[in-house]
Amino acid sequence: MTRPHTRKTLPVLAWQDVRRESRLFSLLSGLRMFGVGHLFTRKSWLTEHPEAPSYWQVTKVKVDYTAENMDHGRAWGVLTYKGKQESEAKEMDKVMYHDWRLVPKHEEEQFKLYNPVPEPPIRYVSYPPLLRAMLLAQRQKDKLGSAAEEPTLPLKRDVLLSKEYFRSQEKKRERQEGTAV
Repeated sequence: MTRPHTRKTLPVLAWQDVRRESRLFSLLSGLRMFGVGHLFTRKSWLTEHPEAPSYWQVTKVKVDYTAENMDHGRAWGVLTYKGKQESEAKEMDKVMYHDWRLVPKHEEEQFKLYNPVPEPPIRYVSYPPLLRAMLLAQRQKDKLGSAAEEPTLPLKRDVLLSKEYFRSQEKKRERQEGTAV
């Protein structure tokens, strides 16, 4: 088996998947209304986290009619990843990957069915000895809390450090420093 444009041979382990799997627009072009309303998932999602469903529900499709077999274009949908559904539709990514699968209409309800596992309780650990002594001394100085109460450190971090957080920090730093001359 070879890649269509480069004519390079695919790895032998990928042959079976390529025969069975398709690109997203190859699947969409064979459906009525280009698959709007259907669920699509990827083989990689099914193998990486089988405990929670991950899928796209297609809401809008713009097909490139000039492409051969109409297998190019743009598609938008609502992503549900690991059982958590996003609020608004966005453009689907990785549409040219060969691991897309259509979830049949009669299996959609069963596929969507997901009972989330409750989050485990937050675990705590004691502070290191020097830091513990400093905290107890500070409490004793401020007369806050009893000395019998042991200070503990939660293992779960509440702050989510996303790309947006780092971008905003970079913008703040640029504003403070000004423009380099």
